[in-house]
Amino acid sequence: MILAVALILAAFSRRIGAPYPAFLALVGAGVAFLPGAPRVELAPDLALALFLAPVLVDAGFDMSIRELKRDWVAVAGLVLGAVVATTIAVAIVARWLTPDLAWAPALALGAIVAPPDAVAASAVLRHINPPRRLVSILEGESLFNDASALVIFRGAVIAATFAMTATTIPLLVLSVPASLIAGWALGMLLPRISARVSDAPTAILMQFLTAFGVWLAAERLHLSGVLTLVAFAATASRTTRTPARLRLPSFAVWETVIFFLNVLAFVLIGLQIAPIFEKLDANARAQYLQVGAAVLATVVLVRFAWVFLNGGAVWLYGRVRGFSPINPGVRPGWRGGLVVSWAGMRGIVTLAAALALPDGPDPFPHRDLILFVAFFVVLGTLIVQGFTLGPLLRLLDLPQDRLLEKESGFARTEALRAALASLDGQDSDAARRVRDEYAGLIAVADAEDDAFAPQLSEEDRLRERAINAARARLTDLRRSGEIGDDAFHRVEEELDRAEIGVVEF
Repeated sequence: MILAVALILAAFSRRIGAPYPAFLALVGAGVAFLPGAPRVELAPDLALALFLAPVLVDAGFDMSIRELKRDWVAVAGLVLGAVVATTIAVAIVARWLTPDLAWAPALALGAIVAPPDAVAASAVLRHINPPRRLVSILEGESLFNDASALVIFRGAVIAATFAMTATTIPLLVLSVPASLIAGWALGMLLPRISARVSDAPTAILMQFLTAFGVWLAAERLHLSGVLTLVAFAATASRTTRTPARLRLPSFAVWETVIFFLNVLAFVLIGLQIAPIFEKLDANARAQYLQVGAAVLATVVLVRFAWVFLNGGAVWLYGRVRGFSPINPGVRPGWRGGLVVSWAGMRGIVTLAAALALPDGPDPFPHRDLILFVAFFVVLGTLIVQGFTLGPLLRLLDLPQDRLLEKESGFARTEALRAALASLDGQDSDAARRVRDEYAGLIAVADAEDDAFAPQLSEEDRLRERAINAARARLTDLRRSGEIGDDAFHRVEEELDRAEIGVVEF
C-alpha cells in the first residue's frame, strides 16, 4: 500500500514540476497524522543497508575519476571542512539551547545532520541541465561526505557511552584508508568471479547480493561501508568487461530498483514523524521545536559560509595552478556557490544514523531530542530547499555547457574511425556495405568543424568485429583522459545497442 501511494505521488510530483523527494517527504509527514495511518518505524541497520548500499554502488560505478581529480579541492573542502564545521557549529548551538546536553551527544547530533543527501538534489538538477562542473562537485561530495560524518558520529557515540579508549580515535582514522583498500581489493576480485555467469537474471541478482555483501562485510569489520562500497564500485566499473547482452538489462534493472528505493525511502522519512512526536509531551515539543529550528538554520548558514570560503580558496588555487583545459568555460563563481550552498538537503543517512542511537533500558543521552531534531532538519531542508532549488537555478540562468554532448560526439566519431579501420582488407559485399555506411557517418562529422557522427545504426554480423575495435579505442580514450566517464558510458551504451542487434544468441 505504501509503495503504491509513493509511486502515485512520485508521478504526480513530476506532473506538477515538484522535486519528488521533497514532495514525498511532505506528504508522508501529513499522512502520518491521519487516523488509521500506518505506523512504520525504520530499523537503522536495515535502512542504511537497504536504501544506501545500492545507491552507493550505482553512483560509484558511474563516478568520473577525471572530474574528481579536477575538482578535488572543492570536493575535499565540502567532504571534510563542511562536515566538520557543521558538526561543531550544531554542537555549540544545541548545547547553548540545552545546557544539560553534554559535548559527546551534541557532537553526535552535529555529525548526524552534517551530510547532505545527493538524491534530493540530483532529482532537481537532472531536469535543468546546470553546468557539468557543479554536478560533478555535488556528486563527488555525496559519495564521500557520509563517510566523514559517520566516522565522527561513531567517535561521539563511543565517547558518550564511556567506551572510549586510547586506541579508539586512531582506529577510526585508520578505518578510512583500510576501507578504500578493502573496496579496491574486492573490486578487483569479485567481478572476476561474477564474469563467469552468463545468465542475465543470475548475473543481476549476484550484483545486488555483492552490493549488500560488501556493505555487511565492511560493517562487520568496523570499516566504513560508504567508502568501501564506493571504492568497490569505482574499481569494478574499470575492471569488469560485461557482455552487452548482460549490461543492458542490468542497467535497466538497476535504474528501476534505485528509483523504487528512493521513492520508498522519502515516503518512509515522512512517516517517521508520528512515532517520534507521540513520545513527547507538550513542553518537550515546544523545546524540541525551538532546538530543531535553530539547528536547521545553523545547518543552512554554515554550509553557505563554508562554500563561499572554500570557493575563495579554490579561486586562489586556480590563480596559482591554473584551471583544467577540459572545461575552461566554467569557473567557480558566486552563482555556482549559491547553487552548491542551497543543494544541501538532508535525507535517509541523517535519519538512519539518528535511529541507530542506542535505545532500550539504557538509552543514548537525549536520544529523543536528537531524533526529533534530525527529522526536523531532514524535513525542513527537503521542503524549503527542495521546492526552491529549481526556481533558484532558473533565476540564476547559469550558462549551460555542452561538454557531455561534445565529448560523446568526439568519442563516437573516433570509435567509428577505429571500426572502419578494422574492416581494411575485407572485400566481401557485406564488408563494403558496412564500410560505406561507416564512411558516410564519419563524413557527417568531417563536414563541419563542430559536427560529430550521428548515433550508430544496427546492420549485420560484421558489426561485431567492428564494434570490438570501437570498444578498444573508446577504452583508450578514457584511459588517456581525452574523454570523461560520462561520455565513455554514453558511447559504450550506443555500442551495446548496436551489438545486441547483430550478435546471435
